[in-house]
Amino acid sequence: MDSIIQDIDRIIQGIAIFALPVILAITLHEAAHGYVAKQYGDLTAYAQGRVTLNPLRHIDLIGTVIVPLLLLAVSSPYLFGWAKPVPVNFGNLRHPKRDMLWVAAAGPGANLLMAILWALVFKLGLAIPESNLAEPMILMGRAGIFINVILMVLNLLPLPPLDGGRIAVSLLPHRIAYRYSKIEPYGFIILLVLLFTGVLGAVIGPFIMVTIKMVAWLVGLQV
Repeated sequence: MDSIIQDIDRIIQGIAIFALPVILAITLHEAAHGYVAKQYGDLTAYAQGRVTLNPLRHIDLIGTVIVPLLLLAVSSPYLFGWAKPVPVNFGNLRHPKRDMLWVAAAGPGANLLMAILWALVFKLGLAIPESNLAEPMILMGRAGIFINVILMVLNLLPLPPLDGGRIAVSLLPHRIAYRYSKIEPYGFIILLVLLFTGVLGAVIGPFIMVTIKMVAWLVGLQV
């Protein structure tokens, strides 16, 4: 009975620490896609009210709530999720193939920026150890760094429909890009297979650690 109570307490504490970083990471990632698409000529996301910081416009029950909670409950080394994808009509972009790169890169770029901001929160918490806010800032800052770095690295995998896959399609020659884009309907199935076989962790783990060290270096933290 005591172990069950301890597990519940751990999950509640984890939710309190990770809730804000997860919601912000996913919301700003999607809003960034819509904002950049608008700048390059596609108003689809803007017309549907998706270029907003209101998390309710982006939250997906399974990807934003259930999956992160399950991963937290089983003490998964990687905590991630997803939101409702922002609709982008690449045909509306002024230069569809070229501009696709910037629209796709906007999400991971937003996550990198947030990781740096959370690192500053972490650093500030370390600087005020006597304050009651120090521990929450340190814990939430650490969570924000990890969540955003994981989302950034994961989304940069060159696998359609992930952002990295769209970047690859943008950069590849037209004929190869067209064939490569045909992978998209099977992308998430491939991703799940990689996750449950442990291949995904082996591939992205080193990139996650390098990125965390880079973020720490940028804000003057010792890792």
